Amino acid sequence: MATLKDVAARRPIAATIRLIVPAGGARPAPPVGPALGQYRLNLMAFCKDFNARTQKYSPDTPMAVTITAYKDNTFEFIVKSPSVSWFLKKAAGLELGSERPGHVVASSLTLRHVYEIAKIKQTDVSCKHLSIEAICKSIIGTARSMGIEIVKDL
Repeated sequence: MATLKDVAARRPIAATIRLIVPAGGARPAPPVGPALGQYRLNLMAFCKDFNARTQKYSPDTPMAVTITAYKDNTFEFIVKSPSVSWFLKKAAGLELGSERPGHVVASSLTLRHVYEIAKIKQTDVSCKHLSIEAICKSIIGTARSMGIEIVKDL
């Protein structure tokens, strides 16, 4: 149970904002500007911090960011790695998955691709508690739902 000191130290949260922004491409224009502006958050501070944290990724990489806005007009944000479907499409060289997954195979990937994606996703906050095997099984399920076949060797 939280102590009185813990409760007093918490700042009241105004909103939790979830956005998908290209790596290194945060600008005060839409979608970032209107989303943060309505809570009177410092747009330029967010853009500079986000771009600094995501500079190691290529510019077209869509990064999921969760921004916690507090009532005193301050904020914190967590940058997550790109989605599994984006990694799978990039590895398979596809624009879209199969129109009929399970019937039509759009492409094939090896278990090595799955393992590499799982290693990247394991650094994510939401996947830290999962084993590499569990993450691989989840990635294989996502690939199957996109019509991508997973094979041992090509």
